[in-house]
Amino acid sequence: MYNVITIERQYASGGNEIGRKLAEKLGYELYDRNLLSMAARELQIPSMYIEGLEETQTGGFLFNLSRTPLGGSAASKEKTLSEKLFAEEKRIIEKAADQGGCVIVGRAAGYILKDRQTCLNVFIHCGKARRIERAIAREGILAAEAESVLKKNDKRRSGFYNSVTDWEWGHPAFFELCLDSGKLGIDRCVEILAGVMEASGK
Repeated sequence: MYNVITIERQYASGGNEIGRKLAEKLGYELYDRNLLSMAARELQIPSMYIEGLEETQTGGFLFNLSRTPLGGSAASKEKTLSEKLFAEEKRIIEKAADQGGCVIVGRAAGYILKDRQTCLNVFIHCGKARRIERAIAREGILAAEAESVLKKNDKRRSGFYNSVTDWEWGHPAFFELCLDSGKLGIDRCVEILAGVMEASGK
């Protein structure tokens, strides 16, 4: 039975909106961009220092973290701010999964929870033209800059994901479901995922 959903997504594919609507529909807790601020609060790091750190590369820190308990030998050298934040995010993600009933968007949560049978890993993708439309309409991106913004943000997300996991960002082998939000639509994606969750509990 699934009680945790993780969502990785292309930029402007609607993955965040799908996560939010799905959490509302299921009555689940949502963890998305708030993960970074939650981690910063726990570490007593002022918000001014964490701008620009969302899904930035951590130099493979998760590999060391997964082999060593927090506070173990991997923590003997001084960590960067992004490493400290990601370590705390990892703790928050694992605690949320222990409690169940949550949707987690981004932060390589599916990899962190890869050994949990109760976790459904999802990748949301979408055609470039539709993503450009969405970036302009929803994100306020200038039409002339939209394509380059898409490439920049996808590169940032994939770079982060590939730096903290030994999986390939967006590769279908690492996700139970890959959904095309452009063809299916946001609400249909939500319905599909809610249906999978419902079916898994029968």
